[in-house]
Amino acid sequence: MLRLLILILLLANGGYFAWSHGHLREWGLAPVQEGEPQRMGQQLRPETLQILRVRPASPAPQPPVSEAAAPPVVVATAAAAATECLQSGVLDERQADAVRTAAAGLPQGSWVLESTPLPARWMVYMGRFEDQEVLDKKRAELRARKVDFDRPGGTLELGLSLGRFATEEAAKRELANLGEKGVRTARVIQERAETPGFTLRLAAVTEALRPQLDGLRGPLAGKPLRTCG
Repeated sequence: MLRLLILILLLANGGYFAWSHGHLREWGLAPVQEGEPQRMGQQLRPETLQILRVRPASPAPQPPVSEAAAPPVVVATAAAAATECLQSGVLDERQADAVRTAAAGLPQGSWVLESTPLPARWMVYMGRFEDQEVLDKKRAELRARKVDFDRPGGTLELGLSLGRFATEEAAKRELANLGEKGVRTARVIQERAETPGFTLRLAAVTEALRPQLDGLRGPLAGKPLRTCG
C-alpha cells in the first residue's frame, strides 16, 4: 500500500513539472504566459490619458451684505442713574403750604405731599406749678419715688409729663399705676387732638436733583430728608 502511495506522488510531481515547463503545450495543457503583448492588450486606450495640475480651491465669494440684512449692532448703554427715595417728617398745614410753594420749581412728578394725619395724643400731667422752685421740688420727689418724667413742652411748661399715650385708656391705666407709687396730683389730659399732617416724598432723587433740594430746607423747618421707610 505504501509503495502505491509513493508511486502516485512521483507521478503527480512529474506531471506538474511537465505542465509548468510547457512540455504538455501540444495537448493544450500549459500555464498562461503574461508577457508584454498580453499586458499591452489589457490597457484601456492609454493615449487618451492626460496629466492635470491640481489648483488649490479658492473660497467662494460672499454676497454683499446690505444694511437691511446686516446683523444689529449692540450698543452698550450707560446704566440708569442711581436714585434714592427720600421723605420728610410729618408737617403741619402751614409747613406743608410752604413746602408746596418751594417744591414748585422741582421737575414735574419728582415730588408729592402725602396726607399723614397726626393722631390724637394723651398725657399724664402734673402742674402747672407756681414757679421754678416748686417745679424743682416736685422733680426731686418723683426721683425719690423712681418715677420717670419729662418736659411737657408748649403751654404746658412749668409742669411735668409722666408719659404720653396714643389712647386715653392707656393714659388712665398709667395714672392708676403711678397712684400705687404715691403719685397723687397727676391727671390725664389730651395733649393734642387729631390734626391734618403731610409728608413730602421724593421717590427718585438723582445726583442731578440733589442740589435743587437746598431750597426746601427753610420750609421743612429743620425736618431732615431721610431714606424712605
